Amino acid sequence: MTSIPATPPPPASPRRILTASLVGTAVEFYDFYIYATAAALVFGDLFFPATSGTARQMLSFASFGIAFIARPVGAIVFGHFGDRIGRKSTLVASLMLMGGSTVAIAFLPTYAQVEQVAPQMGWLAPLLLCLMRLGQGFGLGGEWGGAALLAVENAPPHRRNTWGMFPPLGAPVGFLMANGLFLILGLWLDEAQFRAWGWRLPFLISAVLVVLGLWVRLKLTETPAFVAAERAEALPKVPIATLFASHSRAVLAGTGGVIACFALFYLATAFALGYGTKTLGYGREAMLGVELVAILFLAAGVIVASLLADRRGARGMLVIGFCGCMVAGLAMGPMLGAGSLFVVFLWLAFALFVMGFAYGPLGGWLPSLFPAGVRYTGVSMTFNLGGILGGALAPIAAEALAQRGLGWIGLYLVAAGLLSLAGLMLLRKPVGA
Repeated sequence: MTSIPATPPPPASPRRILTASLVGTAVEFYDFYIYATAAALVFGDLFFPATSGTARQMLSFASFGIAFIARPVGAIVFGHFGDRIGRKSTLVASLMLMGGSTVAIAFLPTYAQVEQVAPQMGWLAPLLLCLMRLGQGFGLGGEWGGAALLAVENAPPHRRNTWGMFPPLGAPVGFLMANGLFLILGLWLDEAQFRAWGWRLPFLISAVLVVLGLWVRLKLTETPAFVAAERAEALPKVPIATLFASHSRAVLAGTGGVIACFALFYLATAFALGYGTKTLGYGREAMLGVELVAILFLAAGVIVASLLADRRGARGMLVIGFCGCMVAGLAMGPMLGAGSLFVVFLWLAFALFVMGFAYGPLGGWLPSLFPAGVRYTGVSMTFNLGGILGGALAPIAAEALAQRGLGWIGLYLVAAGLLSLAGLMLLRKPVGA
Protein backbone atom coordinates (compact mmCIF):
# COMPACT_ATOMS: atom_id res chain seq x y z
CA MET A 1 0.00 0.00 0.00
CA THR A 2 1.57 3.28 -1.09
CA SER A 3 1.62 6.05 1.45
CA ILE A 4 0.60 9.48 0.33
CA PRO A 5 3.06 12.19 1.42
CA ALA A 6 1.61 14.85 3.61
CA THR A 7 0.87 18.07 1.81
CA PRO A 8 2.85 20.92 3.34
CA PRO A 9 0.73 23.74 4.68
CA PRO A 10 0.47 26.77 2.41
CA PRO A 11 2.82 29.62 3.31
CA ALA A 12 1.40 32.38 5.45
CA SER A 13 0.41 35.61 3.73
CA PRO A 14 2.73 38.61 3.95
CA ARG A 15 0.13 40.38 6.08
CA ARG A 16 0.07 37.54 8.63
CA ILE A 17 3.87 37.29 8.70
CA LEU A 18 4.36 41.00 9.30
CA THR A 19 1.51 41.12 11.81
CA ALA A 20 3.05 38.22 13.75
CA SER A 21 6.49 39.85 13.81
CA LEU A 22 4.98 43.16 14.97
CA VAL A 23 2.37 41.86 17.44
CA GLY A 24 4.78 39.48 19.12
CA THR A 25 7.46 42.08 19.77
CA ALA A 26 4.83 44.65 20.76
CA VAL A 27 3.53 42.27 23.43
CA GLU A 28 7.04 41.40 24.57
CA PHE A 29 8.09 45.04 24.78
CA TYR A 30 4.84 45.99 26.50
CA ASP A 31 5.74 43.48 29.20
CA PHE A 32 9.27 44.82 29.38
CA TYR A 33 8.27 48.48 29.50
CA ILE A 34 5.59 48.20 32.14
CA TYR A 35 8.36 46.93 34.39
CA ALA A 36 10.57 49.88 33.42
CA THR A 37 7.75 52.33 34.17
CA ALA A 38 6.86 50.68 37.46
CA ALA A 39 10.56 50.60 38.41
CA ALA A 40 10.77 54.35 37.81
CA LEU A 41 7.54 55.15 39.66
CA VAL A 42 6.76 52.73 42.51
CA PHE A 43 8.96 49.64 42.82
CA GLY A 44 11.68 51.46 44.74
CA ASP A 45 9.33 52.29 47.63
CA LEU A 46 7.26 49.09 47.52
CA PHE A 47 9.96 46.43 47.18
CA PHE A 48 13.29 48.02 48.18
CA PRO A 49 13.10 49.89 51.51
CA ALA A 50 16.37 51.72 52.10
CA THR A 51 17.70 54.72 53.98
CA SER A 52 17.44 57.17 51.10
CA GLY A 53 15.27 57.76 48.06
CA THR A 54 18.31 57.59 45.79
CA ALA A 55 19.27 54.18 47.18
CA ARG A 56 15.74 52.86 46.67
CA GLN A 57 15.67 54.12 43.10
CA MET A 58 19.06 52.61 42.30
CA LEU A 59 17.96 49.24 43.70
CA SER A 60 14.78 49.44 41.65
CA PHE A 61 16.73 50.16 38.47
CA ALA A 62 19.17 47.38 39.42
CA SER A 63 16.26 44.92 39.42
CA PHE A 64 15.33 46.31 36.01
CA GLY A 65 18.88 45.62 34.82
CA ILE A 66 18.81 41.99 36.02
CA ALA A 67 16.79 41.03 32.95
CA PHE A 68 19.67 42.03 30.71
CA ILE A 69 21.82 39.39 32.39
CA ALA A 70 19.21 36.75 31.59
CA ARG A 71 18.74 37.90 28.01
CA PRO A 72 22.01 36.46 26.59
CA VAL A 73 21.23 33.16 28.34
CA GLY A 74 17.80 33.22 26.73
CA ALA A 75 19.46 34.07 23.43
CA ILE A 76 21.67 30.96 23.69
CA VAL A 77 18.80 28.64 24.64
CA PHE A 78 16.16 29.97 22.27
CA GLY A 79 18.77 30.56 19.58
CA HIS A 80 19.81 26.91 19.82
CA PHE A 81 16.30 25.63 19.30
CA GLY A 82 15.47 28.31 16.75
CA ASP A 83 18.45 27.18 14.65
CA ARG A 84 17.84 23.47 15.27
CA ILE A 85 14.06 22.92 15.17
CA GLY A 86 12.74 26.12 13.60
CA ARG A 87 11.68 29.71 14.15
CA LYS A 88 7.94 29.24 14.73
CA SER A 89 7.84 26.96 17.80
CA THR A 90 10.72 28.82 19.43
CA LEU A 91 8.92 32.15 19.09
CA VAL A 92 5.80 30.66 20.69
CA ALA A 93 7.84 29.40 23.67
CA SER A 94 9.60 32.75 24.21
CA LEU A 95 6.29 34.60 24.21
CA MET A 96 4.75 32.22 26.76
CA LEU A 97 7.71 32.48 29.13
CA MET A 98 7.87 36.24 29.22
CA GLY A 99 4.09 36.62 29.36
CA GLY A 100 3.81 34.19 32.26
CA SER A 101 6.55 35.97 34.21
CA THR A 102 4.85 39.32 33.66
CA VAL A 103 1.42 38.15 34.80
CA ALA A 104 2.99 36.61 37.93
CA ILE A 105 4.34 40.06 38.97
CA ALA A 106 0.72 41.23 39.32
CA PHE A 107 0.28 38.84 42.24
CA LEU A 108 3.56 39.45 44.11
CA PRO A 109 3.42 40.71 47.72
CA THR A 110 5.30 43.90 48.55
CA TYR A 111 7.99 44.14 51.21
CA ALA A 112 5.54 45.51 53.78
CA GLN A 113 2.95 42.83 53.04
CA VAL A 114 5.49 40.04 53.59
CA GLU A 115 6.66 41.66 56.82
CA GLN A 116 3.10 41.75 58.13
CA VAL A 117 2.73 37.99 57.70
CA ALA A 118 6.31 36.89 58.42
CA PRO A 119 8.50 39.45 60.24
CA GLN A 120 12.15 39.52 59.17
CA MET A 121 11.21 37.83 55.89
CA GLY A 122 10.52 40.96 53.85
CA TRP A 123 13.51 40.17 51.62
CA LEU A 124 11.36 37.54 49.93
CA ALA A 125 9.43 40.29 48.13
CA PRO A 126 12.38 41.74 46.16
CA LEU A 127 13.74 38.21 45.62
CA LEU A 128 10.51 37.06 43.96
CA LEU A 129 10.35 40.26 41.93
CA CYS A 130 13.90 39.72 40.67
CA LEU A 131 13.12 36.08 39.79
CA MET A 132 10.15 37.15 37.68
CA ARG A 133 12.32 39.81 36.10
CA LEU A 134 14.83 37.12 35.17
CA GLY A 135 11.99 35.20 33.52
CA GLN A 136 11.07 38.29 31.52
CA GLY A 137 14.63 38.74 30.36
CA PHE A 138 15.09 35.07 29.53
CA GLY A 139 11.98 35.12 27.33
CA LEU A 140 12.89 38.37 25.60
CA GLY A 141 16.33 36.93 24.89
CA GLY A 142 14.78 34.73 22.25
CA GLU A 143 12.06 37.09 21.04
CA TRP A 144 13.53 39.94 19.03
CA GLY A 145 15.95 37.86 16.98
CA GLY A 146 13.29 35.34 16.05
CA ALA A 147 10.79 38.03 15.11
CA ALA A 148 13.39 39.73 12.90
CA LEU A 149 14.11 36.45 11.11
CA LEU A 150 10.42 35.78 10.67
CA ALA A 151 10.13 39.03 8.74
CA VAL A 152 13.47 39.14 6.91
CA GLU A 153 13.66 35.47 5.88
CA ASN A 154 10.23 35.76 4.26
CA ALA A 155 10.92 39.12 2.60
CA PRO A 156 11.62 39.77 -1.09
CA PRO A 157 15.38 40.48 -1.52
CA HIS A 158 14.84 44.17 -2.29
CA ARG A 159 12.48 44.71 0.70
CA ARG A 160 14.40 43.14 3.57
CA ASN A 161 14.90 46.37 5.50
CA THR A 162 11.29 47.43 4.96
CA TRP A 163 9.99 44.07 6.21
CA GLY A 164 12.67 44.06 8.91
CA MET A 165 11.31 47.28 10.42
CA PHE A 166 8.23 45.54 11.83
CA PRO A 167 9.95 43.95 14.86
CA PRO A 168 11.58 47.30 15.78
CA LEU A 169 8.16 48.97 15.44
CA GLY A 170 7.02 46.69 18.25
CA ALA A 171 9.06 48.88 20.60
CA PRO A 172 7.06 52.12 20.19
CA VAL A 173 3.79 50.17 19.97
CA GLY A 174 4.53 48.33 23.20
CA PHE A 175 5.68 51.55 24.85
CA LEU A 176 2.49 53.36 23.84
CA MET A 177 0.37 50.58 25.28
CA ALA A 178 2.38 50.40 28.51
CA ASN A 179 2.76 54.07 29.32
CA GLY A 180 -0.68 54.91 27.94
CA LEU A 181 -2.20 52.47 30.42
CA PHE A 182 -0.15 53.94 33.27
CA LEU A 183 -1.32 57.42 32.23
CA ILE A 184 -4.97 56.33 32.26
CA LEU A 185 -4.52 54.73 35.67
CA GLY A 186 -2.90 57.90 36.96
CA LEU A 187 -5.88 59.95 35.84
CA TRP A 188 -8.41 57.43 37.14
CA LEU A 189 -6.85 56.54 40.51
CA ASP A 190 -5.46 58.70 43.27
CA GLU A 191 -1.89 58.19 44.48
CA ALA A 192 -2.87 55.89 47.35
CA GLN A 193 -4.97 53.64 45.13
CA PHE A 194 -2.27 53.48 42.48
CA ARG A 195 0.39 52.48 45.01
CA ALA A 196 -1.90 50.02 46.78
CA TRP A 197 -3.14 48.04 43.78
CA GLY A 198 -3.37 50.11 40.60
CA TRP A 199 0.21 49.38 39.48
CA ARG A 200 -0.71 45.67 39.28
CA LEU A 201 -3.30 46.10 36.52
CA PRO A 202 -0.87 46.57 33.57
CA PHE A 203 0.87 43.32 34.52
CA LEU A 204 -2.45 41.50 34.75
CA ILE A 205 -3.63 42.81 31.38
CA SER A 206 -0.56 41.27 29.79
CA ALA A 207 -2.37 37.92 29.84
CA VAL A 208 -4.84 39.16 27.22
CA LEU A 209 -2.05 40.42 24.98
CA VAL A 210 -0.11 37.16 25.22
CA VAL A 211 -3.16 35.19 24.12
CA LEU A 212 -3.48 37.51 21.11
CA GLY A 213 0.19 37.04 20.22
CA LEU A 214 -0.07 33.26 20.49
CA TRP A 215 -3.17 33.16 18.29
CA VAL A 216 -1.30 34.99 15.52
CA ARG A 217 1.93 33.00 15.77
CA LEU A 218 0.44 29.52 15.96
CA LYS A 219 -0.94 29.97 12.45
CA LEU A 220 2.49 30.58 10.89
CA THR A 221 4.62 28.25 8.76
CA GLU A 222 8.41 27.86 8.87
CA THR A 223 10.59 30.40 7.04
CA PRO A 224 12.02 29.48 3.60
CA ALA A 225 15.61 30.15 4.72
CA PHE A 226 15.37 27.67 7.59
CA VAL A 227 13.70 25.03 5.41
CA ALA A 228 16.45 25.41 2.79
CA ALA A 229 19.20 25.14 5.43
CA GLU A 230 17.54 22.07 6.92
CA ARG A 231 17.30 20.34 3.54
CA ALA A 232 20.94 21.18 2.80
CA GLU A 233 21.90 19.77 6.23
CA ALA A 234 23.47 23.13 7.07
CA LEU A 235 22.16 23.22 10.65
CA PRO A 236 25.05 22.88 13.15
CA LYS A 237 24.53 20.63 16.17
CA VAL A 238 25.72 23.33 18.58
CA PRO A 239 24.93 26.72 16.97
CA ILE A 240 26.57 28.81 19.71
CA ALA A 241 29.88 26.96 19.28
CA THR A 242 29.80 27.39 15.51
CA LEU A 243 28.85 31.04 15.93
CA PHE A 244 31.87 31.97 18.04
CA ALA A 245 34.27 29.68 16.16
CA SER A 246 33.45 30.99 12.69
CA HIS A 247 31.61 34.30 13.09
CA SER A 248 33.18 36.04 16.11
CA ARG A 249 33.94 39.21 14.13
CA ALA A 250 30.30 39.50 13.11
CA VAL A 251 29.26 38.98 16.75
CA LEU A 252 31.51 41.86 17.85
CA ALA A 253 30.25 44.08 15.04
CA GLY A 254 26.59 43.35 15.74
CA THR A 255 26.99 43.77 19.50
CA GLY A 256 28.67 47.14 19.07
CA GLY A 257 26.03 48.25 16.58
CA VAL A 258 23.24 47.67 19.10
CA ILE A 259 24.67 49.67 22.02
CA ALA A 260 23.59 53.18 20.95
CA CYS A 261 19.91 52.40 20.44
CA PHE A 262 19.58 50.77 23.87
CA ALA A 263 21.39 53.61 25.64
CA LEU A 264 19.23 56.21 23.91
CA PHE A 265 15.99 54.42 24.66
CA TYR A 266 16.43 53.71 28.34
CA LEU A 267 17.87 57.13 29.14
CA ALA A 268 15.07 58.85 27.21
CA THR A 269 12.35 56.74 28.85
CA ALA A 270 13.05 55.00 32.18
CA PHE A 271 15.67 57.46 33.46
CA ALA A 272 14.02 60.60 32.09
CA LEU A 273 10.68 59.59 33.63
CA GLY A 274 12.16 59.04 37.08
CA TYR A 275 14.38 62.14 36.87
CA GLY A 276 11.55 64.34 35.61
CA THR A 277 9.14 63.34 38.38
CA LYS A 278 11.50 62.99 41.34
CA THR A 279 14.21 65.61 40.65
CA LEU A 280 12.67 68.16 38.32
CA GLY A 281 9.29 68.00 40.06
CA TYR A 282 7.03 67.47 37.04
CA GLY A 283 3.79 65.59 37.60
CA ARG A 284 3.74 61.90 36.72
CA GLU A 285 0.90 62.32 34.23
CA ALA A 286 2.66 65.28 32.60
CA MET A 287 5.88 63.32 32.07
CA LEU A 288 4.02 60.24 30.83
CA GLY A 289 2.07 62.41 28.38
CA VAL A 290 5.24 64.04 27.07
CA GLU A 291 6.92 60.68 26.59
CA LEU A 292 3.87 59.24 24.86
CA VAL A 293 4.04 61.99 22.24
CA ALA A 294 7.83 61.77 21.97
CA ILE A 295 7.69 58.02 21.33
CA LEU A 296 5.84 58.73 18.08
CA PHE A 297 9.12 60.24 16.84
CA LEU A 298 10.78 56.89 17.47
CA ALA A 299 8.20 55.18 15.28
CA ALA A 300 8.75 57.84 12.60
CA GLY A 301 12.51 57.38 12.75
CA VAL A 302 12.20 53.60 12.43
CA ILE A 303 9.95 53.88 9.38
CA VAL A 304 11.97 56.57 7.58
CA ALA A 305 15.33 54.90 8.23
CA SER A 306 14.12 51.44 7.21
CA LEU A 307 12.54 52.63 3.97
CA LEU A 308 15.69 54.57 3.07
CA ALA A 309 17.85 51.57 3.99
CA ASP A 310 16.38 49.57 1.10
CA ARG A 311 17.37 52.38 -1.28
CA ARG A 312 20.66 53.58 0.13
CA GLY A 313 21.81 50.78 2.43
CA ALA A 314 21.33 50.09 6.13
CA ARG A 315 24.89 51.09 6.94
CA GLY A 316 24.38 54.77 6.07
CA MET A 317 21.20 54.98 8.14
CA LEU A 318 22.94 53.43 11.13
CA VAL A 319 25.77 55.97 10.88
CA ILE A 320 23.18 58.77 11.05
CA GLY A 321 21.66 57.17 14.14
CA PHE A 322 24.96 56.66 15.94
CA CYS A 323 26.10 60.23 15.24
CA GLY A 324 22.68 61.47 16.35
CA CYS A 325 23.18 59.57 19.61
CA MET A 326 26.31 61.60 20.29
CA VAL A 327 24.53 64.87 19.47
CA ALA A 328 21.70 63.91 21.83
CA GLY A 329 24.28 63.25 24.54
CA LEU A 330 25.86 66.68 24.15
CA ALA A 331 22.42 68.33 24.24
CA MET A 332 21.12 66.33 27.21
CA GLY A 333 22.44 68.57 29.99
CA PRO A 334 21.23 71.96 28.70
CA MET A 335 17.88 70.64 27.40
CA LEU A 336 16.71 68.03 29.93
CA GLY A 337 17.67 70.32 32.78
CA ALA A 338 16.36 73.51 31.16
CA GLY A 339 13.43 73.90 33.57
CA SER A 340 10.91 73.86 30.72
CA LEU A 341 8.72 70.85 30.01
CA PHE A 342 8.54 71.89 26.35
CA VAL A 343 12.35 71.87 26.05
CA VAL A 344 12.40 68.49 27.77
CA PHE A 345 9.94 67.26 25.13
CA LEU A 346 12.13 68.61 22.33
CA TRP A 347 15.13 66.69 23.65
CA LEU A 348 13.10 63.49 24.06
CA ALA A 349 11.63 63.82 20.55
CA PHE A 350 15.07 64.37 18.99
CA ALA A 351 16.73 61.57 20.96
CA LEU A 352 14.02 59.07 20.08
CA PHE A 353 13.87 60.12 16.42
CA VAL A 354 17.61 59.54 15.91
CA MET A 355 17.23 56.32 17.88
CA GLY A 356 14.89 55.21 15.09
CA PHE A 357 17.84 55.47 12.68
CA ALA A 358 20.02 53.46 15.08
CA TYR A 359 17.28 50.89 15.70
CA GLY A 360 15.03 50.42 12.67
CA PRO A 361 17.71 49.19 10.22
CA LEU A 362 18.94 46.64 12.77
CA GLY A 363 15.99 44.45 11.79
CA GLY A 364 17.48 43.95 8.34
CA TRP A 365 21.19 44.49 9.12
CA LEU A 366 21.76 42.03 11.96
CA PRO A 367 20.34 38.99 10.09
CA SER A 368 22.59 39.86 7.13
CA LEU A 369 25.67 39.24 9.30
CA PHE A 370 25.08 35.50 9.73
CA PRO A 371 24.27 32.43 7.59
CA ALA A 372 20.90 30.74 8.16
CA GLY A 373 22.27 27.87 10.27
CA VAL A 374 23.39 30.19 13.10
CA ARG A 375 21.27 33.22 12.31
CA TYR A 376 18.77 32.93 15.18
CA THR A 377 21.59 32.51 17.70
CA GLY A 378 23.73 35.23 16.13
CA VAL A 379 21.03 37.88 15.95
CA SER A 380 19.74 37.07 19.44
CA MET A 381 23.22 37.11 20.99
CA THR A 382 24.35 40.38 19.42
CA PHE A 383 21.07 42.13 20.19
CA ASN A 384 21.12 41.10 23.84
CA LEU A 385 24.83 41.52 24.51
CA GLY A 386 24.53 45.03 23.12
CA GLY A 387 21.52 45.45 25.39
CA ILE A 388 23.65 44.78 28.47
CA LEU A 389 26.26 47.34 27.48
CA GLY A 390 23.81 49.96 26.26
CA GLY A 391 20.66 49.34 28.26
CA ALA A 392 21.24 47.49 31.53
CA LEU A 393 23.94 49.85 32.76
CA ALA A 394 22.37 53.04 31.44
CA PRO A 395 19.69 53.79 34.10
CA ILE A 396 21.96 52.67 36.97
CA ALA A 397 24.93 54.70 35.74
CA ALA A 398 22.67 57.67 35.04
CA GLU A 399 21.22 57.59 38.56
CA ALA A 400 24.73 57.65 39.99
CA LEU A 401 26.07 60.30 37.59
CA ALA A 402 23.04 62.56 38.11
CA GLN A 403 24.60 63.75 41.36
CA ARG A 404 27.39 65.29 39.27
CA GLY A 405 25.12 66.77 36.61
CA LEU A 406 23.27 65.75 33.48
CA GLY A 407 26.28 66.57 31.33
CA TRP A 408 28.04 63.48 32.66
CA ILE A 409 25.09 61.31 31.67
CA GLY A 410 25.22 62.88 28.24
CA LEU A 411 28.81 61.69 27.92
CA TYR A 412 27.50 58.15 28.40
CA LEU A 413 25.47 58.63 25.23
CA VAL A 414 28.49 60.02 23.40
CA ALA A 415 30.48 56.93 24.39
CA ALA A 416 27.61 54.66 23.29
CA GLY A 417 27.52 56.32 19.88
CA LEU A 418 31.27 55.90 19.46
CA LEU A 419 31.14 52.22 20.43
CA SER A 420 28.37 51.58 17.90
CA LEU A 421 30.33 53.35 15.16
CA ALA A 422 33.35 51.21 16.03
CA GLY A 423 31.22 48.06 15.74
CA LEU A 424 29.94 49.15 12.36
CA MET A 425 33.49 49.69 11.12
CA LEU A 426 34.50 46.10 11.96
CA LEU A 427 32.61 44.73 8.95
CA ARG A 428 32.48 46.32 5.57
CA LYS A 429 30.07 43.84 3.99
CA PRO A 430 27.42 41.47 5.33
CA VAL A 431 28.46 37.81 5.40
CA GLY A 432 25.01 36.23 5.13
CA ALA A 433 22.28 36.56 2.58
